[in-house]
Amino acid sequence: MRNYNFSKWLNDWWVVIGFCLVKLIFHFLTNTNYELHRDAFLYIELGNHLDWGFHSVPPSIGVFANISRFILGDTTFAIRFFPAVVGCISIFLIGLMVKELGGNRWAQGIACLAFLTSPAFLRSNTLFQPVSFNQFYWLLLSFLIFRLIRTGKPGYWIWFGIVAGLAFLNKYSVVFYLAGFVLALLLGDLRKWLKTWHPYAAAGIALLIALPNLIWQYSHQWPVVSHMKELADTQLVHVRIDLFILEQFLMNIPAVIIWMAGLIYILFVKTGKSFRIFGILYLFVILQLIILRGKHYYTLGLYSTLFVFGGFIIAEWFKEKWRFVKHVVIALNLILALLVLPISLPVLNPDQFIRFMNKIGMEKSQRWEDGEYYDLPQDYADMIGWNELTAIVNEAFCTLSKEQQEKCSIFANNYGEAGSVNFFGRKYGLPTVISFNDSYIFWAPDSIHADYVIKIGDDPNLYNLYHNVEIFKRLSNPHARQYGTPVYICSDQKIDVNAYYQAELKELRSE
Repeated sequence: MRNYNFSKWLNDWWVVIGFCLVKLIFHFLTNTNYELHRDAFLYIELGNHLDWGFHSVPPSIGVFANISRFILGDTTFAIRFFPAVVGCISIFLIGLMVKELGGNRWAQGIACLAFLTSPAFLRSNTLFQPVSFNQFYWLLLSFLIFRLIRTGKPGYWIWFGIVAGLAFLNKYSVVFYLAGFVLALLLGDLRKWLKTWHPYAAAGIALLIALPNLIWQYSHQWPVVSHMKELADTQLVHVRIDLFILEQFLMNIPAVIIWMAGLIYILFVKTGKSFRIFGILYLFVILQLIILRGKHYYTLGLYSTLFVFGGFIIAEWFKEKWRFVKHVVIALNLILALLVLPISLPVLNPDQFIRFMNKIGMEKSQRWEDGEYYDLPQDYADMIGWNELTAIVNEAFCTLSKEQQEKCSIFANNYGEAGSVNFFGRKYGLPTVISFNDSYIFWAPDSIHADYVIKIGDDPNLYNLYHNVEIFKRLSNPHARQYGTPVYICSDQKIDVNAYYQAELKELRSE
């Protein structure tokens, strides 16, 4: 009986399990092809300074960083382990939802394939960032709504509140999802629940979980507001509505037929009426982000659910007649996925990637957050040069005598420079790097040794502080986003640099 039950279970789930395993294999084979992303170094540092809040992100990403390092060590593979795992779990949830709809193995396969081959999900599940977890939380929230619709059990509201609170502690953009859900709730069949206490209990639970972070933000004069203003001035100003809409199709281009079929099904087909709330939610989130000029990938967490309905309805529509269409959809998905694979996953080194893009006539086609176009995706350029930078800093530090090293401080302009040198510099015994960027402002020491300073990044003010200012070396990898970044050695103070540092630190912390 036991063997029979296992065989039956395996027969029901082998398609989904297969896709989960392939997803893990994809990431485990490619996760170490490039160095860590600049953002990952910040999140590792957050784990070293755990708190209920930080300058630009909520606290949970630092917790994930610590768990990864505790289990697997200080390696690139370890840091990227959890994003790959949540991608695998996402495929399982997609398969589970399709099965609950009554979808067969074709439906499961089409829906899971859509997620597996999506360039955006492949890329995000490669990077250790809140984005990957955010997409998972959105899918999990949709799964709970899905179960609420299917079962009518009020307990799912409680779980919804818990997940919403945890999602807020991961990335603030979940408020777009929650705002869209509230509007969709008012317009859909689920508004009947508003006559009960359950949605309000869910809201209370979410608020209770988020409250420590809100208190932290309040006590620190809402640094997230200044971060969002900076983001709007430096990045969101380059967001174009036409490109935002175009990217909704491009970031899941192998599966565009699948998610569009799902959206049509839940919005316009009578049998999909029960799940119309997901279509309304999708439209409301898109509208919010267009109005607020949000980045295109902020919507990505919505597409996993559309894959569910798309896989289900394509398999249903073409179950009897025109059965070949299912094969066409799968073949088209696989062909497009292979064509864009170098953009989706870091399977090619930078030189190979540039040659590939030149061959297909797409040189300098990668748009960065500054609105300009480059040879490499910005994420790839952000994963190059950090080991070299740390080695240069160590070389500069080693030119000093032991006595001079004890009177030396290391400064960096941004969190990528500071975090990478802190992460890789432990093996050299380098001092902790100081920076005024992002949450580093909270961790900066009250005073410093300033007889000697090693400075990472350009800073014309150095010549006002020291008589001797020398560029020791520059980052030489032309593919790195930080290409040409100088490392200075400064000595012979013109003024009391420690007093200058303390005054600047006090001013920045008071802003």
